[in-house]
Amino acid sequence: MPRGSKHEDALQTQGTDEGQHFASMLARSAALKLVCAETLAGPVLAAVDACEASLRAGGKLMFCGNGGSAADSQHLATELLIRLRGTVARGSWPGLALAPDAPTLTACANDFGYDEVFARPLSGIGRAGDVLFGLTTSGRSASVVRALAVARGMRITTIGLLGGAGTPAAEMCDIAVLVPSAETARVQECHITLGHAILELLEDRLVARPPSGPLP
Repeated sequence: MPRGSKHEDALQTQGTDEGQHFASMLARSAALKLVCAETLAGPVLAAVDACEASLRAGGKLMFCGNGGSAADSQHLATELLIRLRGTVARGSWPGLALAPDAPTLTACANDFGYDEVFARPLSGIGRAGDVLFGLTTSGRSASVVRALAVARGMRITTIGLLGGAGTPAAEMCDIAVLVPSAETARVQECHITLGHAILELLEDRLVARPPSGPLP
């Protein structure tokens, strides 16, 4: 037996196992997106309705989440402010991620506790008629649940991009878009896809029938 053949066989087996695992991850992601396509049209279109009504009335869209959901919040807000599709010519629309910078986040966490990192800036920035998206892959993020509760008290429409059982965040949402999975990475992949779908449908509406006046 040539020297090193056992090691080479082990590497080949490992490569096969990893290739199968890779294929399984993408298959689960694709299957979950198909489930979302079949079951979530209702809440997604309701979210588009709420966003359209807010922007036409002079409101803004806000986003909050932790970790990867914080990145998705900034991602979606950027696509409102700057551009979603390069093929669509339109103005900048008001969207922002709450607590996007380290000084704001750390000051709030230090002075008021981490559960307030989104609710505190929301209380100063938000206005009745705005929309808040709360992103939590488990539905249990205390800081997101707190922000949704404060938003409701301010007459801000609350939309949840949720996963797991969805609770308790779903109880604070006017519209709950619940991805039926507890696998964090797969839920996050669906959240950004759902966010893109909501913004693309919103963009189609506002471009096809522009507001009577410029959006703020």
